[in-house]
Amino acid sequence: MGKKRASAVLFVAVSLASVMALGACGKKAEETGASPAASAATSSAAGGDTIPVGILHSLTGTMSISEVTVRDSELLAIDEINAAGGVLGKKIKPIVEDGASDWPTFAEKAKKLLQKDQVATVFGGWTSASRKAMLPVFEQNKGLLWYPVQYEGVESSPNIFYTGATTNQQIIPSVTWLLKEKGKKFYLLGSDYVFPRTANKIIKEQLKAEGGTLVAEEYTPLGHTDYNTIIAKIKQAKPDVIYNTLNGDSNVAFFKQLKDAGIGPNDITTMSVSVAEEEVRSIGPAIMAGHYVAWNYYQTTDIPENKKFVDAFKAKYGKDKVTSDPMEAGYNAVYLWAEAVKKAGSTDVEKVKAAAKGIELSLPEGKVKIDGDNQHVYKTARIGQIQADGMIKEVWNSGQALKPDPYLKTYPWGAEVTK
Repeated sequence: MGKKRASAVLFVAVSLASVMALGACGKKAEETGASPAASAATSSAAGGDTIPVGILHSLTGTMSISEVTVRDSELLAIDEINAAGGVLGKKIKPIVEDGASDWPTFAEKAKKLLQKDQVATVFGGWTSASRKAMLPVFEQNKGLLWYPVQYEGVESSPNIFYTGATTNQQIIPSVTWLLKEKGKKFYLLGSDYVFPRTANKIIKEQLKAEGGTLVAEEYTPLGHTDYNTIIAKIKQAKPDVIYNTLNGDSNVAFFKQLKDAGIGPNDITTMSVSVAEEEVRSIGPAIMAGHYVAWNYYQTTDIPENKKFVDAFKAKYGKDKVTSDPMEAGYNAVYLWAEAVKKAGSTDVEKVKAAAKGIELSLPEGKVKIDGDNQHVYKTARIGQIQADGMIKEVWNSGQALKPDPYLKTYPWGAEVTK
């Protein structure tokens, strides 16, 4: 436990040091005219009968509970595309790397995939910390990352496509729903890194604007497992809502200890934005039944494209497996990239980016369209309640796919977050 806490304390310093070092490397490459990955996409398409792509997720460590199955769904999409003839007459060749729940490792592996393996693109990441560690690597090496998980917004990189939700497609609609349906007093609980802190900054401004009240705000390191003290504080504060932005296996500890403390979903409403079907299985459906989640896709989403996806995933990985929003967004990313490559007639990054604008596909969550302005996608917001069998029942949706607004330009109070 001592080592884990020490790692958490040093997280920010190590991450910044890694990014600064990568920035220096990128500057040196520019000065010498060397950019090993700059022509990687073109060369991969020009020679051989395969197109190499990177798959980069945490296969070990605290985030593996969530990321392993995202890798699996991306590999499923690659298998399906290859079975249908591949892309540009070539098969996609996945090169899988482990980010190991360590943000500098994500940056190192991304650099390896771009410079050594010369992949055409990379599908990867979960935490915003991993994405922000990788971002300068992709920008300096002119690579392309497809990031599949909901996140805090306030970002748009020309070298990243964001296939998960930004805040106006998940967090903001869920807060509005909670204020209307469940109460005004919010207790904010999150893991101590960029996504929860930025998400909660947004939530606090939204509460001010929409008549809610902040009761308390707490953060714990990734991998933290003792929530008894915080739960005692929650009991004393008596909030209407616990808004949960914990990530990884901390959710297992929190919800088990919450139940042990005698707090159930009928006592205090919890809304989670990083707990999906896979995490419910790990925590236990008996513990999670009745709690709420906000996503854009559930295994129970009732459209033909989703039935096909769920059946294919179970056929490949086992009938007891479940699907979830980040898995589906990773699956979508592979298809969207492949469609952009076909349209461009090339895997060249700049040509793919240009071709991707406005692409629309019918995917397991429904119609998905790439916004050409910010390289995010239109998505339908959905709120669900966890059932006794571990599945999630949709109780509300936005009625249409929402245009992504990562900088909250459409909200009068958004400037307080982004300034």
